[in-house]
Amino acid sequence: MVQEKKLVQDVSGWLRVYDDGSVDRTWTGPPEVKFMAEPVSPHEQFIDGIATRDVTIDQNSGLRARIYLPEEENPKFPIILHFHGGGFCISQADWFMYYQFYTRLAKSVPAIVVSVYLRPAPENKLPAACDDGYAALLWLKSLSKGESNEPWLNTHGDFNRVFLIGDSSGGNIVHEVATRSGFIDLNPLRLAGAIPIHPGFVRAQRSKSELEQPESPFLTLDMVDKFLALALPNGCTKDHPITCPMGSFAPPIETLSLPPLMYCVAEKDMIKDTEMEYYELLKKANKDVELFISTEMGHSFYLNKIANDTDPVTAAQTGELIKGIKVFINKH
Repeated sequence: MVQEKKLVQDVSGWLRVYDDGSVDRTWTGPPEVKFMAEPVSPHEQFIDGIATRDVTIDQNSGLRARIYLPEEENPKFPIILHFHGGGFCISQADWFMYYQFYTRLAKSVPAIVVSVYLRPAPENKLPAACDDGYAALLWLKSLSKGESNEPWLNTHGDFNRVFLIGDSSGGNIVHEVATRSGFIDLNPLRLAGAIPIHPGFVRAQRSKSELEQPESPFLTLDMVDKFLALALPNGCTKDHPITCPMGSFAPPIETLSLPPLMYCVAEKDMIKDTEMEYYELLKKANKDVELFISTEMGHSFYLNKIANDTDPVTAAQTGELIKGIKVFINKH
């Protein structure tokens, strides 16, 4: 007789973990939201000014990335290395929510976006996703040195202007990859800037904003607690350096060699207090950081296609965010 597996964890409709270790990421929330988590196939022909392709970064590990190439006539484009969010447990680089935003960003800057398919937890506990992000940066370095070749990047990419960007937990990976890059020689690649957007910086103890700010479709307390419990190494709390770089277990910010930062915070983000704690430490350590606040907005609002289509305020704030990123990149 086959024993039926038992559900041991269910996270806000996004993910279920069973007692045999298997994971089901089928969306079980409102069906009208499902399209945002659907994969978009790559298209090497230009559609609305953008072509996309999936490439394998590492033949041994199978690590992949999606590349967004703008159609504009430009000798060389800056390169934006993107780390998607999802609490380290869900989402993929080809999801529609990222496609609709990063095609727009690639066109607006204009820039080539390289979005990494990060290994998810709990099958791959942290620091796996951070290792993937760092491996992608080292791959770009190998391209810049001519040690390997990717036609779109080698033909159209400016390796002297490489930027890191990440949504939510991807913002944590931005910090981690930027930190690691400070200990090595990236030449001839230059890491010109880093853009954490609503990074998942938290503490084991609840912050005031976690208790007071409203939950959003992209962030609930259930997601914060359960995703991070599944993602962090066994026995670790949210005070781990990857989720709490401002905490006592992390290396002091002033000892880190970081590129210029555009630090993006949403005014009504549930985890705003701990995000701002990190910003204040950057300022105190005299790091080159610009704070960009999206007023009246919640966590990862710019990825919510429904809100952007139906709410003029959300649409306007998304436009302002894109404009701010463009100004930052063109400045560096």
